[in-house]
Amino acid sequence: MIYRPYGKTGKHVSVIGMGGMRFGEDDNYGAEVVRHASANGINYFDTAPYYNDDRSEDIFGKAFQKMPAPFYVSTKSSINDEKTASEVRERIENSLKRMNLEKINFYHMWCIMDLDQYHRVMAPGGPYEGALKAREEGLIEHLCFSTHCKGEDIQRIIEEDVFEGVLLGYNVINHPFRQQGVEAAKKHQIGVVTMNPLGGGLIPRHQDYFDFIREFDDETVSQAALRFNLAQDGITVALTGMGTKEEVDENIKVIQRPLVVSQGKLEEIRGKVTSFMDQLCTNCQYCRKCPSKIKMNYYMEAYNLYLLMGEEEMLQQLEWYRKKNDLKEEDLLPGDCTACGICESLCTQKLPIIERLKEIQKMMDQR
Repeated sequence: MIYRPYGKTGKHVSVIGMGGMRFGEDDNYGAEVVRHASANGINYFDTAPYYNDDRSEDIFGKAFQKMPAPFYVSTKSSINDEKTASEVRERIENSLKRMNLEKINFYHMWCIMDLDQYHRVMAPGGPYEGALKAREEGLIEHLCFSTHCKGEDIQRIIEEDVFEGVLLGYNVINHPFRQQGVEAAKKHQIGVVTMNPLGGGLIPRHQDYFDFIREFDDETVSQAALRFNLAQDGITVALTGMGTKEEVDENIKVIQRPLVVSQGKLEEIRGKVTSFMDQLCTNCQYCRKCPSKIKMNYYMEAYNLYLLMGEEEMLQQLEWYRKKNDLKEEDLLPGDCTACGICESLCTQKLPIIERLKEIQKMMDQR
């Protein structure tokens, strides 16, 4: 494994980090996967409350009981759920108990979407204050933030010098639109962990389309995407969800090659990455809290196909999904959307979900 310094913390972390959002149904097997990752040199493990139907921290806790140190753990609290210092303190204590830990190494103010939300996090008596006190007491080591802000806002947060690391979305298909945040972190010497290096699974699910990112005949599209992230100056860890031992094995093969991208390949990628790629849904599934029970994340994934390949491919995917789940035609209607806006308020990418549902419904009607 290759290790890099995490900003100015003095810690060296594996360039490939394990995300805890993609475990299967078997918690014991999930714990085995975590230990398998550790045995192969991965020492950065990221989780959060509610991941995997709120099972993720428990799965890591099972794994850590039989896992040799050293390893580093990242978890989070959200201003949407923990609005006060005392609520954050309670969340930290609960996370420590669930994961059988005495301290959390990297604690994130989770999913900061804009500067207004950041200011609420930092307000007196708010989440940051609670986390800061916990750090003083030794319950956490390093305060970080997770963000989906635009680049200039990430830069402003970093320049306030209140965090030691940042977790942000960055991958081969959206990097031109996220680079400003990475550059600001590099300038201020804070750790950078990238989430969604595989586009939330979008890249491996459409390997033929994204085959252009590969530079070697014997590497997979997923490996090429990870290598691209790790080749970027300023990035400390590429975080990827791993639900099986085989996925761990495939990901760690990335370090068998130099973590660089040739100038020719870089120019080719830049030539093919167009502005719409920043509008592809990464399937984070935060939009699933629809009062009308519309499967928003599925429609947004189908809309990805529309952007990448056209209307027919999207409609074929919708039909396949309907048959696979034994649904009637009336059970698959995006037009049932009431435009309440809950999904858009939760969307980490600020996608126009309501408008996209209208477009999908119109294409279905025309068909």
